[in-house]
Amino acid sequence: MSEVSHSGLSQAQIAHFIEHGYIKLDGAFGGDLAAQGRDQLWGAMGLSPDAPETWKQPVVRLGFMTGKPFVDAANTPHLHAAYDALVGQGRWLQPNGLGTFPVRFPSPNDPADAGWHVDASFGTDNPDFMQWRVNVKSSGRALLMLFLFSDVGDQDAPTRIRKGSHRAIARQLLPAGEGGLTLGELAADGFASTADCEEVSATGPVGTVYLCHPFLVHSAQPHGGTEPRFMAQPPLLPKSEFDPSLPPSAVQIAIRRAIGMEH
Repeated sequence: MSEVSHSGLSQAQIAHFIEHGYIKLDGAFGGDLAAQGRDQLWGAMGLSPDAPETWKQPVVRLGFMTGKPFVDAANTPHLHAAYDALVGQGRWLQPNGLGTFPVRFPSPNDPADAGWHVDASFGTDNPDFMQWRVNVKSSGRALLMLFLFSDVGDQDAPTRIRKGSHRAIARQLLPAGEGGLTLGELAADGFASTADCEEVSATGPVGTVYLCHPFLVHSAQPHGGTEPRFMAQPPLLPKSEFDPSLPPSAVQIAIRRAIGMEH
């Protein structure tokens, strides 16, 4: 199970993704790109790494960043091979940047955004994000990705992941068909169906990337460390809608197993 397939991921890594809903890739992009990216993010915030007295907010949200370090970080050969392995060759769009960036600062204040959720995939033109939608085919999203642009330890507000939670969400979405459910409908019971899942923190050295199933339930948390945490949480977008004539990808196999279509 440890041999590396032509896709650049081992069979064990692909199996881990299908079963648990994520894989962690160490050294997915270089520390030099991360440093260049952080410089641009500091500039976009109008803040300085040398002036911690100006870090007043627990989180500063920056939108999609299209500078060269972000494009290059999202498109390393390692990551392209992983996208192929999980989503299918030719079935994803090459990222033209990275975002959003919730930059989290050490703070005793509640960031007020630390609830469990899944990232919605379509209907995002609605101004109320609780009306954004997800369906069982994951229309509009191939992966959720977490790009660590700084070292992230246990105290540095790592994203919390409910391991294997994507399976419960797939079962919840199945009866809703093509139209799917809104984020509000999915969250109505506080994601109770995933409450017993083991919790994992998305920690790692700078350059680490977590590739996650679109249905993975996750949450932010307050920052109890000393240095700001820089992380991008972009989607990987699909090139087209689900095509039943193609062999199922790892993302689709995970859904099919969850809803009892295959074992």
